Amino acid sequence: MIESFRAPLIAALFAGLLGSASAQDAPAERAAPAEEAPTVAKVGDAAPDFALKDTEGQAHKLSDLTKAGKIVVLEWFNPDCPVSKAYHAPERSMKTVAQELATRDVVWLAVNSGAAGLQGAGVERNRQALKEFEMAYPVLMDEDGKVGRLYGARTTPHMYVIGKDGKLAYAGAIDDGSPRAKGKVNYVRDAVLALKDGKDVAVKEAKPFGCSVKYAN
Repeated sequence: MIESFRAPLIAALFAGLLGSASAQDAPAERAAPAEEAPTVAKVGDAAPDFALKDTEGQAHKLSDLTKAGKIVVLEWFNPDCPVSKAYHAPERSMKTVAQELATRDVVWLAVNSGAAGLQGAGVERNRQALKEFEMAYPVLMDEDGKVGRLYGARTTPHMYVIGKDGKLAYAGAIDDGSPRAKGKVNYVRDAVLALKDGKDVAVKEAKPFGCSVKYAN
């Protein structure tokens, strides 16, 4: 009687041990590699290429502009950010500099990386801002924030100057001011004029100031 119970019991224990060993010996599944964060462009590096549409659906591709021999200025923009707005109204100081540089064959583009539903975002709000601020250059929509993150744009405004060679020549504040007052030295203007004259850009970086870019979480 004891033997009749012992044999199945031993067989069950043996099978359990084999199962356990098999589980231990089975190769573990490899975890999927974590998605790497995009490398943020640095001054002196090639500026990240992009193609974004403006509020009227017109596409603008950076590499097309630099291949055509253009210096490009990028202005991170939020029409409802008090600091960004201060450069557009009432004095139109941003517009004035953009117009001056346009006569020197420079392309100026505003970029809004605000996510849908957040402050200053959306095609309609930015279409309205173009009229409100009498802007003579387009606002490109970057609602998923991919382009803003490639450039490391943190504030509105946050400015970038890209040379004809496609390299980032300047990144940072529009001038030597602060969130409370505009500055006297316009770093963007100076950087562009230096490039046009074939000179080295004196101030290549300056800490940006303004409202935070309203990225999607």
